[in-house]
Amino acid sequence: MQTETAKPNPNWTAHILVLAAGCLIGMFAFGPRSSTGMFLLPMTTEFSWGRDTFGLAIAIQNLVWGLGQPFAGAVADRFGVTRVMWAGALCYAAALILMAYSSTPGMFYLSAGVLFGFGLAGCSFNIVIAAFGKILPPEWRPLSFGAGTAAGSFGQFLFPPLAAGLMPAIGWQNTLVVFGIAVLLILPLALAFAMRGNAETAAASSAGQPAQSIVEALREAFRHPSYVLLVLGFFTCGFQLGFITVHLPAYIADVGLTASIGAWTLASIGLFNIIGSLSSGALTSRMPMRWLLALIYFGRSLAILGFILLPATPTTAILFGMAMGLLWLSTVPPTSSLTLLMFGTRYFAMLFGFVFFSHQVGGFLGVYLGGILYERTGSYDIVWWLSIALGIASALINLPIKEQPAPRPAQASA
Repeated sequence: MQTETAKPNPNWTAHILVLAAGCLIGMFAFGPRSSTGMFLLPMTTEFSWGRDTFGLAIAIQNLVWGLGQPFAGAVADRFGVTRVMWAGALCYAAALILMAYSSTPGMFYLSAGVLFGFGLAGCSFNIVIAAFGKILPPEWRPLSFGAGTAAGSFGQFLFPPLAAGLMPAIGWQNTLVVFGIAVLLILPLALAFAMRGNAETAAASSAGQPAQSIVEALREAFRHPSYVLLVLGFFTCGFQLGFITVHLPAYIADVGLTASIGAWTLASIGLFNIIGSLSSGALTSRMPMRWLLALIYFGRSLAILGFILLPATPTTAILFGMAMGLLWLSTVPPTSSLTLLMFGTRYFAMLFGFVFFSHQVGGFLGVYLGGILYERTGSYDIVWWLSIALGIASALINLPIKEQPAPRPAQASA
């Protein structure tokens, strides 16, 4: 009697291709954005701008990115992610190139703020994670969310030192142009999500779920207390990341360290976030996600507290980067997994987009307050302490979240 051998999953190769393409897109989308702080001092020096001018442009970028994300997600839910990624990549590349020639604050707000933000809304890791949630099988999702986030982190590890190396050689303007050209590599990579089998899988993943309009889905989500808590808690993530990404290199220069230390601190955040994101993705399926989020936010507050109280040295700066890296985007796998658990895949991209909008409102305030308060007080101290307080608040906000699907009318009657 012959025993049957297990047949390989015919979609396995396609799943690997989607995962690899999505990770590369995350890297090219997040890398240039994470290096914007490297351009603060060169641009403000050349054009005699205050840090509040630079900060306002990046704050606008965060807000537009957040505003655009739910709409990009809704379009991706309806028509697929490839077209959305193409539009986003073209906007993103144009924004980087126009930044190089923005000699007035108004032009800088338009390029680094509005156009950059719309570009990120269409091709950043949020859209990639939404595509993973629809195309990949359930057992792949938690780790794939971590992998997609980690790939963005590798971009953060790669691009700030690249910017620091290119600027002395070719100037900051040509460095931005090079980054803009690199972003165009997203165009061919996005074709992986348009393959017939992957598009059919994405459609099938939503087929068995209750028929809802967009308005009905939004009404259900914002009446669900756990989703509202998740949205509120993610605000802190954006505040901390936005402030540190833009103002940390300047803060490090202010305390007497070199620009290269600032670049390598950002790079160490990106490198260790690879470990943090993958670990968070693995832990998402092994422990309560609300506890994982609370530990991450509380750990960030401790890391920031140690950084601002200890003497400023290259060692403490790099150690801060390593600690923050472990906690940097590790919030994304449990946050996206909770959204998927509560509401399923049908409107996942849009609903995660609204969670991310809260993140970007926080990012707007973190970047903008950093610039405003520095110009008024000559110090970033108030924003550092505010970041600590918000981290503790978000740790507490996430604890009451219920990790279960949102009750539907059919479930309630049953």
